Amino acid sequence: MRILLIAVLVAAGVLVGVAVPAVSGFVQGILASVGLDPSKPTASVAAPATSTTFPAAGPTQGGGAGGGHDHGKPETKDEGHAPGEHAHSEAEGEEGHIKMTAEQVENQDIKVSRTEGGTISRHILVPGTITPDTDRIARVPARVVGTVAEMRKRLGDAVQKGEVVAVLDSREVADAKSEYLTAAVKADLEKTNFDRQAALWDKRISAESAYLNAKAVYAEATLRQDLARQKLSALGLNAAEVAKLAKQDETTPNTSTLRQYELRAPLTGRIVERKVDVGTSVGKEGDPADLYTVADLSTVWIELSVSTSDLAKVREGASVTVTPSQEGGERHEQGKVIFVSPLLNPETRSARVIVALPNKDMAWRPGTYVNAELEISRDKVPVRVPKSALQTIEGKRVVFVRTDEGFEKREVELGRSDDTAFEVSSGLKPGEDIAVVNTFLLKAELGKSEADHAH
Repeated sequence: MRILLIAVLVAAGVLVGVAVPAVSGFVQGILASVGLDPSKPTASVAAPATSTTFPAAGPTQGGGAGGGHDHGKPETKDEGHAPGEHAHSEAEGEEGHIKMTAEQVENQDIKVSRTEGGTISRHILVPGTITPDTDRIARVPARVVGTVAEMRKRLGDAVQKGEVVAVLDSREVADAKSEYLTAAVKADLEKTNFDRQAALWDKRISAESAYLNAKAVYAEATLRQDLARQKLSALGLNAAEVAKLAKQDETTPNTSTLRQYELRAPLTGRIVERKVDVGTSVGKEGDPADLYTVADLSTVWIELSVSTSDLAKVREGASVTVTPSQEGGERHEQGKVIFVSPLLNPETRSARVIVALPNKDMAWRPGTYVNAELEISRDKVPVRVPKSALQTIEGKRVVFVRTDEGFEKREVELGRSDDTAFEVSSGLKPGEDIAVVNTFLLKAELGKSEADHAH
């Protein structure tokens, strides 16, 4: 009886579905619930399921009677992602690859550099003290006995080589100048006499003895003039300048330069020490030996004490990075080893090492304590990458190689290293472009991409 009732209801539903296409979905749901395929005619109707589900009616499908879709087949999904499903980001790609546009790279300030060969340098840290360069420090000596008449430079003044820095009043200088001037006049007179006697002798007017006597006297006068000139030279005076000043004195009788002795700077630099004042006697035993100390501090020395364990690694010409030893000192400068002593200090058992350091702005002051990073080895390597380019992923060192679509993770084997870079022994070739700044952003992006893939 129950089966007959269901058959009657189905027949009625078919008739209504033909008239009203929107109801066909409801009818087809009933047929599907009892195990009947509405697309095929059946001779008998199977027993329905114990519970019947009524799906919500969808939009009208088909255009006429019997023109609906086949509802017995599973519903076909759209090619897009259904709500709730995970949508992959553009940054994801194949495993180990990161998709990233050039604009994204620039916005995240990821710097890319081409790999190439270079050098790996190793260093040791040694304390040192700044001292003046002994080749660039000089004293202005009192070369004659006298009294200081003028001090033309003050402490700290800059001087040029050959510039007059002080003037002495010296009897010794006056005697030397007078002797030369007298000898020069005597030589001129004897030359005139010799020339006259030579002319008379050529004409056989005077005796040969007179000619020979004039020749001998002239030679003696010339020799005395040469000796007086050498004496001036020993005092640092120029004979021509002395003769010129003597002629100027003739026009100014009240002013004499015979007693004046000018002291000149032996090199270009600064006055770092002044030892006398105007009126001080100099030159005699017990008097100050010099007036000024001039130093050129554009280059200074650093004296290092290197232990015997590291001494074999130090070589002349090695580069040195110098930084102040006090806290907060951020300045650094590059110097060079110019001397490694072959002798050891018997007390400290260390060797003296001298470093030449440029000091153009005069910021490195003699007496300052510094720290020196002394280069002890320098090896050429085919591929050298900065430490900022390396990241560690799953216990392996990697770099990120630039590709057309973004970056590719590349495992590398590392060799020697220094303070700033590593040698890459395998995994990377010269000429490849890699990220060298902000690589931690790429590591984070790669980790996020792999986590998304694991869903």
